[in-house]
Amino acid sequence: MSNSRLTSQTPLKSYRRALLVGASSGIGAALAHQLAEKGYQVALLGRRLEMLEAICAEINQKHGQGQAIAFAHDVEDTEQVPALFGQIVKQLGGLDTIIYNAGILLPVTVTEFDTEKDLQMTQINYLGALAWLNPAAAYFQTLKTGQIVGIGSVAGDRGRVGAPAYNASKAALHTYLEALRNRLTRRGVHVLTVKPGFVATAMIKDSPRTLMVISPEAAAAGIYRAMQSHQQTVYVPFQWALLMQVIRHIPSFIFRRLSF
Repeated sequence: MSNSRLTSQTPLKSYRRALLVGASSGIGAALAHQLAEKGYQVALLGRRLEMLEAICAEINQKHGQGQAIAFAHDVEDTEQVPALFGQIVKQLGGLDTIIYNAGILLPVTVTEFDTEKDLQMTQINYLGALAWLNPAAAYFQTLKTGQIVGIGSVAGDRGRVGAPAYNASKAALHTYLEALRNRLTRRGVHVLTVKPGFVATAMIKDSPRTLMVISPEAAAAGIYRAMQSHQQTVYVPFQWALLMQVIRHIPSFIFRRLSF
């Protein structure tokens, strides 16, 4: 945990409070700034504490001390989550939103079947989400309010030859979020599934093909708009919704012949 402290809530000055898992760079860092700009107090989690502390320093300098706090955490360490979740909620004085943004795409060739890589992607992209979003779901269910946001991917819409385990981990996350939504909507909890396309982050540096690449800041702005309008699923940018509509309906005997 960083040495910074959050500003206390008062009846005259209250904040919405967000917990962001996977905030040290890319979409996560951009979302941290976006939420702070909109008046949230943010608890930022990631493996790289120095980077998180730098983001917190920028936010606190711009928006006032006590707006952001950092916690070092590896999402593969799921046993740490219950205690850390409770600690963060206590320090924030409650919780309004949780965003699971942690994700990894390891390069795999079309002739490679690497179980170690596949298990790591599954652990970070999906099992880490279970570990964090389950306690958040239970917490919000009791309050009968709250917001859960999961950052999936357009890659989870179909199984492609390039990254089977990555596709599967994101598809599992999408289905889990849909089930949470169906369970929690009737209890006043909003669940948003985000499916970004290509965003200019380290994750796409090894991608042989990219199109419609947007900045992390543009992605964060689109995600925030979807949060505010209580959408169920959003593609970022929105053009991906049209493209994936086509891709989802390509017949399997044709799709399996494609090289992406």
